[in-house]
Amino acid sequence: MTGQVIKFYNSFFFVQVAENLIPCKLRGIIKRDKKSGSSVYPGDFVEISPLADGTGVITKILPRKSLLNRPAVANVDRVILTFAAANPNLHPLLLNRFIVLAEQAHLDEIIICVNKIDLAAENFLSEYESLYKIIRTSTLTGENIDTLKNILSSGITVFAGPSGVGKSSLLNAIDANLKLKVGNVSEKILRGKHTTRISELIKFHDGFLVDTPGFSAVDLKDVGITKNNLRYYFKEFAQFSSACKFLNDCSHDHEPNCGVINAVSEGKILRERYENYLSILKEL
Repeated sequence: MTGQVIKFYNSFFFVQVAENLIPCKLRGIIKRDKKSGSSVYPGDFVEISPLADGTGVITKILPRKSLLNRPAVANVDRVILTFAAANPNLHPLLLNRFIVLAEQAHLDEIIICVNKIDLAAENFLSEYESLYKIIRTSTLTGENIDTLKNILSSGITVFAGPSGVGKSSLLNAIDANLKLKVGNVSEKILRGKHTTRISELIKFHDGFLVDTPGFSAVDLKDVGITKNNLRYYFKEFAQFSSACKFLNDCSHDHEPNCGVINAVSEGKILRERYENYLSILKEL
């Protein structure tokens, strides 16, 4: 039997097979096969063998078209990186760390959603519009909620971002039947409370939504991002890197005659993005 993993909970993978949701364990040989990267994630298509007690065993993981490493979801079509215009304030470095994660997954679409736009200027984050689609939303006024609905009606869409930015509130505004838990932003630390505990595929029209746990920090080292490949995840660098003196191994940091550094000085690359790149590069 073939199905799709909807969620992982209480040590079971819940696999949707036709109209049935079957709790499954992993076959031992899959768990030991480290070379294949065979950990199972929500979104994975798998083959299972049913057991007499109504559960099943996952015997094979089918090929993926994409894998978003954090939050870990397979076969994702798009990610909506959700941040708040205020309360909590948007930190550009954190935004760009999430963008790097999304770029690494080679998704069809990377969209930035600026929520709580009723608390800030109308064109908040406008300098990023040449790079990514920006949607500005408000659950208070209903701004662009219908736009989100249209985008989410097909494929697998992951909502990712730090805690407290209103991801669950947005999904509840899109479909009140979801009734996702919503936490208030702590006045003491101005960070949201972690209300989403697991990654789960939620059916929406002809697609799935994934409301993921919020993160206040993103560790890039654990997902294979290194000082040598980081530059490939800042997509605007590509058109200028061909002018680098050290074409194949320029870090775009200190090298002479670097096409990327020159583009920054000429205003062709957003300086904020470049400075965030340097911060992440130093960390790696």
